[in-house]
Amino acid sequence: MLWSGAFHNKMLSALELTLLLLAASVLGVVAFRLANLPPMLGYLAVGILIGPHALGVVRDVEQTRYLAEFGVVFLMFSIGLEFSLPRLRAMRRIVFGLGLTQVAATIVAVMAVGFVFHRFFAHVFDINLAGAFALGGAMAMSSTAIVMKLLAERLELETDHGRRIVGVLLFQDLAVVPLLVIVPALAQQPENLAPALGFALVKAAALLAVLLVGGQWVIRRWFHVVAKRRSHELFTLNLLLVTLGLAWLTELAGLSLALGAFVAGMLIAETEYRHQVEEDIKPFRDVLLGLFFVTIGMLLNVGVVVGQFGWVLLALLVPTSFKFALIVGLARAFGAAAGTAIRTALPLATAGEFGFVLLNQAGGLQLLPADLMQVVLAAMLLSMLATPFLMQYSGRVAMRFVASEWMQRALELHQIATRSMATERHVVICGFGRTGQHLAKMLDQENIAYVALDLDPDRVREAAAAGESVVYGDAARRETLVAAGVARAAALVVTYADTNSALKVIHFAHEVNPRLPIIVRTADDADLDKLQAAGATEVVPEIFEGSLMLGSHALVLLGVPLQRVVKRVREARDSRYRLLRGYFHGADEREEFEEEAHERLHSVPIEAGAAAVGRALGELKLAEVGAEVTAIRRRGIRGEDPAPEMVLRDGDVVVLRGVPEALELAEERLLQK
Repeated sequence: MLWSGAFHNKMLSALELTLLLLAASVLGVVAFRLANLPPMLGYLAVGILIGPHALGVVRDVEQTRYLAEFGVVFLMFSIGLEFSLPRLRAMRRIVFGLGLTQVAATIVAVMAVGFVFHRFFAHVFDINLAGAFALGGAMAMSSTAIVMKLLAERLELETDHGRRIVGVLLFQDLAVVPLLVIVPALAQQPENLAPALGFALVKAAALLAVLLVGGQWVIRRWFHVVAKRRSHELFTLNLLLVTLGLAWLTELAGLSLALGAFVAGMLIAETEYRHQVEEDIKPFRDVLLGLFFVTIGMLLNVGVVVGQFGWVLLALLVPTSFKFALIVGLARAFGAAAGTAIRTALPLATAGEFGFVLLNQAGGLQLLPADLMQVVLAAMLLSMLATPFLMQYSGRVAMRFVASEWMQRALELHQIATRSMATERHVVICGFGRTGQHLAKMLDQENIAYVALDLDPDRVREAAAAGESVVYGDAARRETLVAAGVARAAALVVTYADTNSALKVIHFAHEVNPRLPIIVRTADDADLDKLQAAGATEVVPEIFEGSLMLGSHALVLLGVPLQRVVKRVREARDSRYRLLRGYFHGADEREEFEEEAHERLHSVPIEAGAAAVGRALGELKLAEVGAEVTAIRRRGIRGEDPAPEMVLRDGDVVVLRGVPEALELAEERLLQK
């Protein structure tokens, strides 16, 4: 503890505090990503560790709290940006049926428990109805960030339970808006509560009406003026101005910053600049939201939690079990099968990020006792840690406790097997979206049988009713592929661009039929080598095929004979797109953080005195560092695929292909003196 004592003796400066938070956050997120856990949990753990109740590196939480509020502002802005009335109408039964009932029932249940404690157990935790309402709102929330990410990774967004989960999360996100208005009003004295609450709701309604009616016209035209200046810097500055300006306006009206940010997102969502705004705001949102979760972690007093561990365990198990039972019952009441209801309830039973927002607000308004805040904070943190594991084993839990779930899984496999039983030398199509349907039409025209697998129940129902040979099933599961007849199939085609799922399909398909030709679609060349190494017979990158089609049409229109154009296209495909891989990057292109960076082209001028002058290409051994020489330009003449014996001269330009690290090493080898 001696090393942290130096921090205790003086207040940290703004720079020191920022550096400390950044360093701790980076280390925490790296550790949690290595454990395949969400970064959000890493931020919370960092806050607990460096906060005033643990190591005490940061003693004054107020130093960071206001900055962290901006994380909530940008999160609410993102929610407003994704707000869509047509989407709400399409999912109204789930959103306003299942979602509304779940939130309302949770709040009512917590208020009932709060009343009991206030009446009979005030010596343990004295909580009034206002505090119980705020606590109920916090406990009603589930983690949109964690659950949505895991649903997307598991390809379950379009499943029956996935849609129900998304609908409930959507209502929870929307419910935060009125809750952020109501909770501060509850801090008034009992005799002033009704007028204060009514006045807050009237102010919120009036402000929303003014902004939504007149703001749409102003925002669209103002963004058009800014966009015409063609400055990305100006566009980003304007975005921050609008977001923080509307947040300030609502705070000035006595409402929350988050409400103004939500309205700003709603206004921009209806303009043509929505997608650009979404990309520009993401870095600010993620970083500041991370700081918010760090400050939440700082609030947790580990000593109090250890001393009241029994209450923490009770606060974890009782609300989680209640929400699980409630959502299972509601999902069943709204027509879900028993297994689907369990799969829906397990991820939603745990706590969420907006729960911390509401809890933080209630704590600041002193609506909840300090000891109770610590117990609830700890229980919510533990429940969020459990979310990934509950989702991972949700299928097994459903089959363990619901006998009909085994029957449902067997029925799905039976339907797949029935569809494929009479076929042989057929094509298994994984994914029946637009690409899969186009492929199916081409196979039909050639009288080639196929069996298509898809996870969207609506698409499967409509396509099957129209006579298409498509069944519901997850192609990334071994038993599904066996039922689809991969052992007898002539080929398998993965029509969706998801590398992780495609790798599973290749693995299981080759386990059953090692000689099965497998064709995989991918977005670009980033994972081309990985898929080929896994056993894909052909990998078709969309961006390359689009380039080939564009180029071939252009050449034909320019008068190049069709036979020569076809030859060029065939050569590109026969070389596995080798000639198309890599391109010259510009200043406006940012390299994303990926496990494997994209290949690119890079030109290196050879100057007098460079190490490469007078040496043959083969001597330089550039392939050892992962770079390939695609061309040499000498005196204005470009030579493709130069021989290893070619000697470099002063003034040559060497064109390299490789990932950025390899290009850097190759350039150093060419130019070092």
